[in-house]
Amino acid sequence: MPDSAAPVILGTTGPFPRSVLAERHPAIIHQVRDAFPYGPAQQHALDALLHNCTEGVIEPLPGDASGWRDWGLDSYLGRSWFDVPWLWSESYFYRRLLDAVGYFGPGPWQGIDPFRPSKLAELDAKETDEELAALDDLGSHGDPDLALLHGSLWGNRADLGFRLSAAESGEAVAALVADDSAALWPLLHGGTLCLVADNAGRELVPDLLLIARLLDTGRIARAVLHVKPYPYYVSDATTADVLDALRRLTAAPGAAAGYGRTLWSAMADGRLAVRAHPFSCAPLPYPEMPGDLRAEFASAALTIFKGDLNYRRLVGDRLWPPTTPFAEVTAWFPGPVAALRTLKSDVITGLSADTEATLDAAGAERWRTAGTHALIQVNPHASATT
Repeated sequence: MPDSAAPVILGTTGPFPRSVLAERHPAIIHQVRDAFPYGPAQQHALDALLHNCTEGVIEPLPGDASGWRDWGLDSYLGRSWFDVPWLWSESYFYRRLLDAVGYFGPGPWQGIDPFRPSKLAELDAKETDEELAALDDLGSHGDPDLALLHGSLWGNRADLGFRLSAAESGEAVAALVADDSAALWPLLHGGTLCLVADNAGRELVPDLLLIARLLDTGRIARAVLHVKPYPYYVSDATTADVLDALRRLTAAPGAAAGYGRTLWSAMADGRLAVRAHPFSCAPLPYPEMPGDLRAEFASAALTIFKGDLNYRRLVGDRLWPPTTPFAEVTAWFPGPVAALRTLKSDVITGLSADTEATLDAAGAERWRTAGTHALIQVNPHASATT
């Protein structure tokens, strides 16, 4: 990290973090309550969490809560949710939510993903059929690798990545605030790709399609897909979500099924591995990751961090000046690293001064949080010794 690091974002740092804690989290509690016929014990726990997360303070976690004392819990006990690092309080909320619905057990609700109904609804939506059908024509227009990269970038707006006419593909490119894609491809020359996944459903599917394409073309020999060990941030991908997405692909008609078979075979023979490291759900930025995870990223030809949350954890959840170089804030990373991110929070690095001025003039600060813009950033020279 730079010597003079920017201030850490707290729950009181501007309207967006405050709205997540005060409005989005209560809405998520109501969504979870409606997803399953939880019994009185879970209903009572959800009521308590609803009050605590808006008006209460950080409390001890029940049971083992493995890792959380090492992740700062003791130092934040008794403090308002709004007065601690926003990344930390968001993560703590999801840990508390899973406790409330009995996810960690013991009991009949142990291991039941409270977000599964919404994940499956998105995966089974007709829009997913339309996007998968576009794969049949992928090789007929433009660069298939670039189209699938944009599909992965835009996530649940992945239809932008699969529109193959010049005008429509230009729409996706025009919304990029930074585009280092030309620096990404030379890093993929037959080694291992680590991809740190973000959301399940219609975002995970194009991530898997990109991996399948890279394996089929020999750009990579192996892929390691990093997912969450338990449900997190509503829609973050778990191993169960990977399996659901694979089944969705293999059952689809046309080219999509071929991608699904490639992935199924790759998982069976080890060319595609799934990892669910505990640190994936830690409330901390990635510079604080443990040695075993650091070693895995160091051995990869490239590590790609997908999505907004992973970007915040990669560069640090701080109010960086937007022109702070991406290479500067990722110089600590143990190997080549890239970010594919749709902008949904205030954190941003790597912009030119002209780009920042144009965006601010066109839409005040909304471009940072509305999901209308995206970036592809690459640091091919990141190293733990830099």
